[in-house]
Amino acid sequence: MTPIHTLGVTRALATRAAVLAGFSALILVTAPPAGAQQQNAPPLSKVEQRIRDYVRSHEAEQIDLLEKAVNISSGTLNLPGVRAVGKLFEPEFAALGFETKWVALPDAVGRAGHLFAEHKGKRGKRLLLIGHLDTVFEGEGERFVRYDSLAAGAGGGDMKGGDLVILYALKALKSAGALDDTRIIVALTGDEEDAGALFDVSRKPLIDAARRSDIALAFEEDAGKGTVARRGMGGWQLVVTGRQAHSSGIFSQGASFGAIYEAARILNEFREKLSGEQYLTFNPAVIVGGTDVTYDSSRIAGTAAGKDNIIAPRVFARGDLRFISREQETKAREAMSAIVAQHLPGTSATITFEDGNPAMPPTKGNYALLATLDSVSRALGQGPVEALDPGRRGAGDISFVSDYVDALDGLGVKGMRSHTPDERVNLKSIAPATERAAILIYRLTRSP
Repeated sequence: MTPIHTLGVTRALATRAAVLAGFSALILVTAPPAGAQQQNAPPLSKVEQRIRDYVRSHEAEQIDLLEKAVNISSGTLNLPGVRAVGKLFEPEFAALGFETKWVALPDAVGRAGHLFAEHKGKRGKRLLLIGHLDTVFEGEGERFVRYDSLAAGAGGGDMKGGDLVILYALKALKSAGALDDTRIIVALTGDEEDAGALFDVSRKPLIDAARRSDIALAFEEDAGKGTVARRGMGGWQLVVTGRQAHSSGIFSQGASFGAIYEAARILNEFREKLSGEQYLTFNPAVIVGGTDVTYDSSRIAGTAAGKDNIIAPRVFARGDLRFISREQETKAREAMSAIVAQHLPGTSATITFEDGNPAMPPTKGNYALLATLDSVSRALGQGPVEALDPGRRGAGDISFVSDYVDALDGLGVKGMRSHTPDERVNLKSIAPATERAAILIYRLTRSP
């Protein structure tokens, strides 16, 4: 999360207002605009067939490299481990003719940094391919173990599997001579799972790359449909005070209702007044209240003590806020602030908000990318691809760049139980995902 600020502070990100015109904050994205998807996809060209065949013939090699990547422990705060995964991938991209560099972050950010690889040319659309090196889970059970068509291991699906899709899609293009003169940037961030406080610093290299690109493709897990929109997320913190007094007078004239009743009123009104809005959610993650209260915002932890016969004077609560657009986020913050301002007798409360991942709203350009992916999938015999409900997707790195480029996510492998010791990746999904990605990249780099 970025530092706490009051309502009204805006992000310093450009908005492509012309592209977003006509899209409501609450637009349903499960059905694309008329004609956006093709029922009869053109067949694969001879070059595309060679690209596909390369992927299929290197499936075992790709899985072997995934095993090596998974077996490098790389939780976000394991900085040496994240760098080690970057070192595993760096020579692979260099061998394909990419200029590679490790982007170190200032010590104040507390994160390992990012691996960038760039292929320079003059042909077709400029692509930004996004993955990440870090994982959520560490400890027993994080290593790669095969179970027939599944494999366990931290990051197998989210998203070292997606990183391998990027790499082998590019290898397939190289094998067919289709990588020549293309303009592609690969960005493998080292802190997607927990970017920390200084977003303006840690995401600047990614945003700078987007400003030199036309299209961003991200390789988070395949959810069975294409991601043309992702909800953003931020945070909120509530501080409530009440006059401390003997509990026997709590409902009497002029007495304080206390901080706990006021906090309960606020949270319940959030639920009653805002919980029915599509794509808007807000979760109270922690609350502490009583007579003697401590709260550590950096650890999201606290202690509380009180007595039955004392009106509680203090409550801290915090949680997240998820939204489909900046407009929806702003309106939610305004509504929450208005609820907080309606104090019970003898109480007061303040709410502050934290910026986090911006939203990735659905746009015409995103739907056009989905239509291209749909055509590729049909040509490969993998069936149609529809738009995923953004309510099924969390925040992601692609949201930081969707103001600058057309964007599509969910191009990785199929996984399950991500962020847990039971994470699994479907090994049979790796080659099909790589085929789709490779042909999609090929067609986009042939577009004017």
